[in-house]
Amino acid sequence: MQIFGVDIGGSGIKGAPVDLERGDLTQERHKVLTPQPAIPDGVAGCVVEVVRHFGWDGPVGVTFPGVVTGGTIRTAANMDGAWVGTDAATLLARELGGMPVTVLNDADAAGVAEMTYGAGRGRGGTVILLTLGTGIGSALFTDGRLVPNSELGHLELHGHDAETRASVKAKEDGELTWERWARRVQKYLVHVEMLFSPDLFIIGGGVSRKPEKFLPLIEGVRAEIVPAKLQNNAGIVGAAMAARAAKG
Repeated sequence: MQIFGVDIGGSGIKGAPVDLERGDLTQERHKVLTPQPAIPDGVAGCVVEVVRHFGWDGPVGVTFPGVVTGGTIRTAANMDGAWVGTDAATLLARELGGMPVTVLNDADAAGVAEMTYGAGRGRGGTVILLTLGTGIGSALFTDGRLVPNSELGHLELHGHDAETRASVKAKEDGELTWERWARRVQKYLVHVEMLFSPDLFIIGGGVSRKPEKFLPLIEGVRAEIVPAKLQNNAGIVGAAMAARAAKG
């Protein structure tokens, strides 16, 4: 069964059809840059561009980097503030000509995909997926059940919003070496571990393609730390899963 997934990020919007039997993309994903400012109409236009690139006509799952409840956006830390209060599911369905659209938090989508097809498959206990990118997204699971919209990237760490110190954007903006950045990530993981005592951390986002650059540098964390198996496609796969679940 194929369903289309779109992953909206602070820097890029990407999507592809997904084979939900295998948990993998059926075609190479298509990506466009997130418009600046990232206002609803502009982002919606990009989502339409990505979907139409494949000539898709059917259910679409879409992730958003913020708290999402019932298809409505509640927070938008790395997107334009105009998103807050927007019924994104209705907006995108209208722009897509009436296609059914399901919207959910981006890290939650990635986490569900990893728990089903990837690094968290078959794992019980407490599992936390962290997507390191423009910000830090999180997905929290207990015995395989998702606690939605955890947003652990916004925990305060040494007086700062954690994602402003330990995201990939923070690494790039500060021109940090892998070693310096890994120390920041380590401090963040130790803080999260103190609060939630997870059995497993899954590190997702584009940086999961280069785990050898930073994971061996992280010390003092009791929990197992592994890279996401679906890497930066996890959000797309999870979005498609959500659309299938909504379809029934």
